[in-house]
Amino acid sequence: MASEIFWFLPTGGDSRYLGRSEYARPVTNKYLRQIATTAETLGYDGLLIPTGSGNFDPFLTAATLANVTNKIKLLVALRTSAEGSPTVFARKTTTLDEALGGRLILNVVPGAWPEELEADGVFLSHDERYEQADEFLTIWKRILDGEKVTHEGKYYRVKEAVNFLWGPQKPRPPLYFGGSSDAAHDLTAKHIDAYLSWGEPLDRVAEKIKDVKARAKKLGREVRIGIRLQTIVRETEREAWDAAERLISKLDDEIISKAQHIQHISDSVGQHRITDLHKGDKSKLVIAPNLWAGIGLVRGGAGTALVGDPKSVAERLKEYEALGADTFVLSGYPHLEEAVRFAELVFPLLGKKPVTINDTVTGGVFDGNLLNRHLAN
Repeated sequence: MASEIFWFLPTGGDSRYLGRSEYARPVTNKYLRQIATTAETLGYDGLLIPTGSGNFDPFLTAATLANVTNKIKLLVALRTSAEGSPTVFARKTTTLDEALGGRLILNVVPGAWPEELEADGVFLSHDERYEQADEFLTIWKRILDGEKVTHEGKYYRVKEAVNFLWGPQKPRPPLYFGGSSDAAHDLTAKHIDAYLSWGEPLDRVAEKIKDVKARAKKLGREVRIGIRLQTIVRETEREAWDAAERLISKLDDEIISKAQHIQHISDSVGQHRITDLHKGDKSKLVIAPNLWAGIGLVRGGAGTALVGDPKSVAERLKEYEALGADTFVLSGYPHLEEAVRFAELVFPLLGKKPVTINDTVTGGVFDGNLLNRHLAN
């Protein structure tokens, strides 16, 4: 299996239990740097840095990692609807990519929650945000391609914009993106290098991949495929499912109901696809072999997890790979320990060399073999 494996940087918070703030870990840049350096040492290929009103700024967070990481790629969220001028963003792109030595990837996010967007001054409908994203990316790409750009459109007006500085990636960093609507698939076909699907059952993912690739082919383009998933892996199936149940054990009906209400008012087609898999029912969370939707009870976005022993989880990943996926963006709670656990248990089954973490790497929080330490707890 030659796929790339990315991990997730929890800039909005981390915990051993979902839905209860009293169990949450404080979000600090020190902790995020600890996860990033640990993931790099373990051999992960990249880190996803998300966006949202409850998260640290993704670009500033990525900048803080420039001097503490050396080779891991940073997949940094770009919220096109709230970013402002695409010409200014072109300079930001070049600046950050230079600081990272060519390790920058951008994850395009037009936005999903109208209330959150309105708080940032964005009052656009779902399809309008995708129109804006198309216009934004068109200008951004032309500038980084070396053109002098004059543009008068629905959302942007630019006169003789020129990029004077060049980053290490020519002509520009790759664009990743995930979305399930027709507008999202059209944006993918026109602009995106790698399309990310959330972890749905195989037949549903296969349909999206087929549609995205067909639309891209009509434009003379090819699009790579990735999968965004949570993971809960343990040495045995029983231990893994016990860990899954423990993760949501502090949830009550009121917490779930509030979270589901927020998800229902989202205008994201992908969010509704995930929510419809379980409909908020705790008795209907296993939606495919080893695929569990429990995290989606309260977490928006990537709400499904692969749960099982190392062999089962690796087999499920290979099934997605057989559909065409060559990148997996993974996460698990809490993110520091689970990054280590997944690498130690699953990497050897994916052809990646396992690395044992010691107290030097993790800054003294843990010592010796983290996997054995936490399985004993």
